Amino acid sequence: MPVPLPRSTPEAQGISSHDLALFVQEATERLDALHSFMLLRHGHVVAEGWWSPYAASEPHMLFSLSKSFTATAVGLAQEEGRLQVSDRLLSFFPELAPAQPDPGLAAMTLQDLLTMRSGHAEDTLGRLFEGQDASWTRTFLSLPVPYPPGTHFVYNTGATYMLSAVVQRVTGQRLSDYLGPRLFAPLGIENPIWDRSPEGVDLGGFGLSVTTEDIARFGQLYLQRGQWQGRQLISAAWVGEATTGHADNSANTNVDWQQGYGYQFWRCRHNAYRGDGAFGQYMIVFPEQDAVLAITAGLSDMAAELDLVWERILPAMHNGPLPADSAATERLRARLAGLTLPTPQGRTAAAATATVAGKRYLLASNDQHVESVAFEPGAAHDTLVIGTPRGEQRLVCGHGAWVRGTISLDGGAVVPVAASGAWTDDNTYVASVCAYQTPFHSRLTLAFAADRLLWDREENVSFGPRKYPQLTGLVQ
Repeated sequence: MPVPLPRSTPEAQGISSHDLALFVQEATERLDALHSFMLLRHGHVVAEGWWSPYAASEPHMLFSLSKSFTATAVGLAQEEGRLQVSDRLLSFFPELAPAQPDPGLAAMTLQDLLTMRSGHAEDTLGRLFEGQDASWTRTFLSLPVPYPPGTHFVYNTGATYMLSAVVQRVTGQRLSDYLGPRLFAPLGIENPIWDRSPEGVDLGGFGLSVTTEDIARFGQLYLQRGQWQGRQLISAAWVGEATTGHADNSANTNVDWQQGYGYQFWRCRHNAYRGDGAFGQYMIVFPEQDAVLAITAGLSDMAAELDLVWERILPAMHNGPLPADSAATERLRARLAGLTLPTPQGRTAAAATATVAGKRYLLASNDQHVESVAFEPGAAHDTLVIGTPRGEQRLVCGHGAWVRGTISLDGGAVVPVAASGAWTDDNTYVASVCAYQTPFHSRLTLAFAADRLLWDREENVSFGPRKYPQLTGLVQ
């Protein structure tokens, strides 16, 4: 078991409980959905919260926050003499190189990959997914490099994948296995999950899932310049290099994405730096304030999340301890204890409840892979029985509460979910389904009319369209 991080009251560490309570309130009211946060000051946890059904013990997808862990592996491998960031990428994969390598590829170094200045015109990840070769490494090496490496910033998740491939090549271990005894175990990060490519390489630029506290521990390690419980896990020199702005990204239209880019770390306003991932996953390090903030979320507007941090968290931190404020402390405690994502509001029963119970609605072939739907009402919860190519999926929907279960995806993966549902009018049932180890929530709307069902599905966030085409089902 990992050694627990020390806990403290906010005021003892120079933070206003009143301001933290406002942060929690406004995060709930202003943002799409925060899932969790943990704030550390002077090495102590001063506030933490999870919006149910998210929980402290559950891992959460990090998306591109994974990149900062990948960069750390590169730093460790350099310290062990296995590579240098000045090494050319092609030197690690001579057997996979094209017969006539692009001049830009031939010049590309690991530092170019780390700083997102590989010379590509766009992110290469899509090309890796689309490539016909199971070797993503070979596909990457075959792509044109139109700009001189080191001169042109383009956010490039495929470049981070190549860093993972390099670490695996020089160590003989997957990235996650290499980091196990060097980073994860010393920090107390248990059971990290890292997805792999078809060629068996950890994805590097995304695919890592850990808990909120794990994110905070990682940030605290960087805040302490690589020291952890008396050990130097990674050199202070690497921490300094990795978190310094090497690449000019000032052309970005958003102020928090134009402060400079280091070795898979973003520079921030207020002399802070961060790792971040799609839909609002953040590890923010405040060196001047001696603080770390870890956040998981399912947000469509990541900039709004950072804006709230600068508005509420940053001004809450003072240079010395503050007087105890029992009233503010109690308000903060109460807000943290009652955090939950909103559940569908309505009735537990409606005119259609009895008429649709026991009926099975068949749907035409569709891209959502929904073959049939049945509704089973209950006193404390309802159950949606959804027929799919992988068999029946039973979604148990609590009344004004989240009920946990699982669903099976087309690829065979079993995903933990929590669901809640209500009748919003006499003929319409709405269910929210939260995959609580991910940023993703689905809203299902079932409109019943005689022997017909209209099925609508909408996602909170997505890399593509969020609203799916409406489906129609008829009673079997």
